[in-house]
Amino acid sequence: MLEKKVEKLMGNRFEISVIGPDENWCNDKIDLAINEIRRIEKLLTTFSNDSITFEINENAGIQPVKVPEEVFSLILRCQMISKITQGAFDISYGGIDKKFWNFDLEMKELPDPEAAKKSVELINYENIVLDETKKTVFLKKKGMRIGFGGIGKGYAAEMAKKILIQNGVESGIVNAAGDLTTWGHQENGEPWTIGIADPNLRTSTFSTFKITNTSVATSGNYEKFVMINNKKYSHTIDPKTGFPVSGIKSVTIIAENAEIADALATPVTVMGIEVGLDFINQLKNIGCVIIDDFDRKYYSNNIRLT
Repeated sequence: MLEKKVEKLMGNRFEISVIGPDENWCNDKIDLAINEIRRIEKLLTTFSNDSITFEINENAGIQPVKVPEEVFSLILRCQMISKITQGAFDISYGGIDKKFWNFDLEMKELPDPEAAKKSVELINYENIVLDETKKTVFLKKKGMRIGFGGIGKGYAAEMAKKILIQNGVESGIVNAAGDLTTWGHQENGEPWTIGIADPNLRTSTFSTFKITNTSVATSGNYEKFVMINNKKYSHTIDPKTGFPVSGIKSVTIIAENAEIADALATPVTVMGIEVGLDFINQLKNIGCVIIDDFDRKYYSNNIRLT
């Protein structure tokens, strides 16, 4: 039987679905996954004074902070993604001035380009210093802040899936607010059917495909954006210019791993359609669907939609 549970975790809606012999068995397993996500949230959150992320940020420009192996490895992987995306993905975005871009309806004009550039001066993944032997993380400049908004949900989904598999769940889905990972099959033996959200109607889908042991992540500007001079600006900020990106409604990444899918969705949005597709086409086993502001769809070379 298929059992589902929805829980608010990491500030997002998580839906965990597992197939098992009976309701109690399924619910026990789902609870293990929820506890794992809560554990990760405690580790990565920037909203709590006792998380390791908070400690790293507090010591920016002061001293290196010793971190658990798990966090060190995650930051190391983030740094690798920053390198291959040439900084379009960057966990040091945490220092960006929130009052500068608040996507409420009061925003009527774009900020001054110079001021915008200044607001992102502290964003630079090359100023995150990792010591492999001591397992320490040091942010070189005072005021620098890291945050895991671009990868945390995908990482949590992957870890929850790992716990479920270790505990005998052969088929399931962990859906972290649209970043989802699947394994096994539906009860009828068919692969899972996943829909790509229609950016104009969030409740409907424009395309579905069948997947198993695959992850999907979507980054869209349909949830947070502003209109200025009839142009739509999304809540995704280009770390190089300090300006929000425009032109793309949503980017969906299909990969073997939810963490990678989650981490690549934002940089492709920042890169833009042409550069983004070119980048994805150079990566093995990763697919991408982009929808632009005019609802035109673009697919990477290896996409097979059913």
